[in-house]
Amino acid sequence: MAQQLLMPKATAVWLVDNTALSFEQIANFCKLHPLEVKAIADGEAAQGIKGLDPIATGQLSRDEIERGEKDINHKLKLSEPKVRVPESKRRGPRYTPVSKRQDRPNAILWLVRNHPELKDAQISRLVGTTKSTIEQIRERTHWNSTNLTPMDPVTLGLCSQIDLDLEVERASKGRPLPTAAELGASLQPASETENLGFNYRNEREEEKEKEIDADAVFAKLSSLKSTRRDDDEEDERF
Repeated sequence: MAQQLLMPKATAVWLVDNTALSFEQIANFCKLHPLEVKAIADGEAAQGIKGLDPIATGQLSRDEIERGEKDINHKLKLSEPKVRVPESKRRGPRYTPVSKRQDRPNAILWLVRNHPELKDAQISRLVGTTKSTIEQIRERTHWNSTNLTPMDPVTLGLCSQIDLDLEVERASKGRPLPTAAELGASLQPASETENLGFNYRNEREEEKEKEIDADAVFAKLSSLKSTRRDDDEEDERF
């Protein structure tokens, strides 16, 4: 089995926050789209994901990161694992312990909501269920639908993070790359925002000038009234 990167989004979050690598380098290493990496840097995506240090997990060396920071065209390479884990060969459906079978509907609901790209056969392999159960939960016709709460199958112990990442990667191979609209609106270009402060100051100055002109007009009117009253009083005396 080819070596796979564990938790690619969490690794991308850490690389964005702690390195000077380009979006393209991080996207190539984590098997993501550059727009998705840019959205992570802007805080528009992966907001609830905690960064995973690839150096601490032995998937990337510090020297490799430094080479990538110096050369923008350098492609990061996964470090060779220190321990080789043999690939487990399973035949037939996954066996789920009796104590965890009641958690399967919650895990199925979590997979349906968070990974809609997964096919029913892939969900069946992950949590050891049947297609009819998946359809019932997807269509909200399951007998216990009102009491179901989405729960991560990895946290429940129904599958490993490696198996989940592999199935998600397989399901995402044929999907089109996300567009900027799907990832969320990006920041406005500098050409549109650089004159906002200047225009705002001009508007404020115009408002102040209008206020000053209004005060001057009222002052003139009051002075004219006072002069007319003085003239009338003088005429009465004579």
